[in-house]
Amino acid sequence: TDKEAAAKYKVDRVPATIFVNGEDRGLRFYGVPSGYEFVTVLETVKMISQNNSGLSKETKEFLGNLKKPVHLQVFVTPACPYCPRAVLAAFKMAYESPLVTADAIEATEFPELAMKYGVQGVPRTVINDTLDVEGAVPEQMLLDAIKEAIA
Repeated sequence: TDKEAAAKYKVDRVPATIFVNGEDRGLRFYGVPSGYEFVTVLETVKMISQNNSGLSKETKEFLGNLKKPVHLQVFVTPACPYCPRAVLAAFKMAYESPLVTADAIEATEFPELAMKYGVQGVPRTVINDTLDVEGAVPEQMLLDAIKEAIA
């Protein structure tokens, strides 16, 4: 049933898209991935099917040695051309580590969450509810922010 699947994949809001390929890597898209965000779906399917995040060796090593859980929430809108890059960066991090989960959240479909985190512009990535990053930042900047959030 839907209820059983929601419990299994720890989905607490709908609509939700869960990306799995035999195993759950913690990749979630909350809302309808329309507009520019449809690219996110295609790129995520490609990443999973090729089993390659494309992250640098340094980033993969850091993620492989993580000791603390990391939760990335990327707020997006369908009309934002920069949002897919931010979501894919978070999804790649989650794909590489079982301790990282990444949620793309369509801000206009979940205004209560956007308000809770003070989202006024997108993309905005919230890390462990404590730190946020504005914009579609390069891999190294996101990695540095994660390091700061778990320090």
